[in-house]
Amino acid sequence: MKSTRLIIILAIAATILSIPFLAMLLGAEGVDWDIRDFVIIGILLFSTGLAIEFALSKLRTMKRRIIACTLILLGLFLIWAELAVGIFGTPFAGS
Repeated sequence: MKSTRLIIILAIAATILSIPFLAMLLGAEGVDWDIRDFVIIGILLFSTGLAIEFALSKLRTMKRRIIACTLILLGLFLIWAELAVGIFGTPFAGS
């Protein structure tokens, strides 16, 4: 069960990562990623998936699982938004 859940989580991460790749292949306007972007977001997505799997396997109550997964996903979205558009103005956003 655990390995199946991990495979599903990592497949979802890979699917999300393939969206900008396909958009670039199809020539979508505004999608201009290089290899560094794919590596960084790949690391971010796969580490988020692993963190969710860890939380689901270690936490016993449903309430704690929901809270942990919500916080993990919130962290993912905040980091992704910062890297994409610089909502906090850190040097990681690029200029």
